[in-house]
Amino acid sequence: MTTGLLAAVAGLGLGLSLIVAIGAQNAFVLRQGLRVEHVPAVVAVCAVSDAVLILAGVAGNSWLSARLPDAITVVRLAGAAFLLGYAVLAARRALRPSSIAVDTGGRRTGLAATVVTCLALTWLNPHVYLDTVLLLGSVAESHGDRRWWFAGGAVVGSLVWFGALGYGARLLRPLFARPAAWRVLDAGIAVVMAALGLGLLSSAL
Repeated sequence: MTTGLLAAVAGLGLGLSLIVAIGAQNAFVLRQGLRVEHVPAVVAVCAVSDAVLILAGVAGNSWLSARLPDAITVVRLAGAAFLLGYAVLAARRALRPSSIAVDTGGRRTGLAATVVTCLALTWLNPHVYLDTVLLLGSVAESHGDRRWWFAGGAVVGSLVWFGALGYGARLLRPLFARPAAWRVLDAGIAVVMAALGLGLLSSAL
């Protein structure tokens, strides 16, 4: 295996290790996959967003954290507000299972609203910047001239993960044919997002 491919494999491994952990973005992709609702758009938004952030980090944009510390605080506060608001919505869905649509029944979210929510969950999450721009960017620099191989591996890892999560979720649809399963999922999403939101809020204050 060439040194370039080794760098790409290293990027793939680190990229996957950073995004596989359940968070607000992954929870949203999972729910959209289970509903089979705007999955291509959601997967594309997440994968492209990650690619942009990874490439920005490798290109040297990690200096933002040192030069604009106030901007980091603003992003954390905005992210906390959004996550806590989404946690409330998920909690309401858990308490009202009749409003949950498994397939074509009930009210479905429009494409524009889904994309906006996905963008917000991605770009208002400061952990995304810490993981992709700062951490991946700094590790990529250690590979020298092969840093773009590393970046390519990380981008592929992101695409593979979001594709598998979005399109693979439909395999679980028989389980989620029952309203009780949706209540558990939405309750879990509410807890995860509330915890992330409170964590961001405490780190910003």
